Amino acid sequence: MQFEFGRTSRLGNRPVNQDRIEVIESPAGVVLVLGDGLGGKPGGDLAAQTLVDTVSEELALNPLPAEKPGAFLKELLRRAHHKILIAGHEHKPPLQPGTTAVICLIQSGMAWWAHAGDSRLYLFRNGLPLYRTTDHSYVEQLYQEGRISLKKLQSHPMRNYVTQCLGLSVHDPQITTSKGVAIKQGDVLLLCSDGFWDPLDEAQIGLLLDEQKLNLALNDLAERAEAASYPKSDNATAVAIRVISLQQLRPLAQHHKTGAQKHRANAVQNSLDSAIDEIQRAIREYDYEMKTDNNK
Repeated sequence: MQFEFGRTSRLGNRPVNQDRIEVIESPAGVVLVLGDGLGGKPGGDLAAQTLVDTVSEELALNPLPAEKPGAFLKELLRRAHHKILIAGHEHKPPLQPGTTAVICLIQSGMAWWAHAGDSRLYLFRNGLPLYRTTDHSYVEQLYQEGRISLKKLQSHPMRNYVTQCLGLSVHDPQITTSKGVAIKQGDVLLLCSDGFWDPLDEAQIGLLLDEQKLNLALNDLAERAEAASYPKSDNATAVAIRVISLQQLRPLAQHHKTGAQKHRANAVQNSLDSAIDEIQRAIREYDYEMKTDNNK
């Protein structure tokens, strides 16, 4: 498979950028991960950094392809959760850091994702959002229960209050995982923090991702998000992947390898044939002498 990647991360009107992103590629697939460190308590940047470090380390120990992708992603986030708790405990002075998390795995022409918190994953096709994660947040819960309208959800004073995250609590977070989704050429998978998606319209995001190179589109969108929410703009971070081709390169490489093997086999056979010809020529040349010697 062939991909185009893009990423951006802007400080906004905050003293520290607590968002982190990472892309881990391998011949068997690719993993994207994003964490938005919780700013209510110190250590959000530590939690988000521990998240991306843990995913990278675990993938080095457990390379793709994943046999059970959904369970694999959930376990990655669970391990990151416990490492965040350890990192906070070992910090001087001790901290209770926390972060949202969203992670995506692409392998064998399929995509899976998992998340905790209000950082989102979108799957855009032809500029339209086919899938979006449902936020683990207080106002999203109210909206899903029909207790507030969409308009009130977008302006609710507690819209940034998350109900799930990695870290903070010793209890394992509730992690939502997707089923496998078949991806197509041109699809864009976008992972982003709330500072990126909250001030923007989904149609606006999809349009720019469809029309521009990913790096250019993400930088443009992050700048718009920052300007739209000024002077209270949050860190605005996103990482995206566009499917350029679903063709597997490995079978092609195997084809070349088989061709090389055939070439070597032919060379060996030709060499053997030449040796046999030489032996037969020698037999014919010395046949008379051999018969004369035998008659002595």
